[in-house]
Amino acid sequence: MARALAQARPHRSVLPPLNIQEENEAMPTFNIQLFEGRTVEEKRKFVEAITRTTCETLGCEPGSVDIILTDVKRENWATAGKLWSDR
Repeated sequence: MARALAQARPHRSVLPPLNIQEENEAMPTFNIQLFEGRTVEEKRKFVEAITRTTCETLGCEPGSVDIILTDVKRENWATAGKLWSDR
């Protein structure tokens, strides 16, 4: 019975197939957590460096690279069982 149903309903992908060009344009999104306190200028230099290196490495355009920076309080980050705010 299951075999008959499988034959009666061919598999259809929910997503349209990607062509080679679309696959090459799919770029990463970087999610980066940092301790709060860095200046906007430091963040600007950081994201420029990440974007430049990504484009050089993957051969893409800068508009293809997304970077999300999240400032984290030291009281909300722990390593080896200790909060960074307690160090």
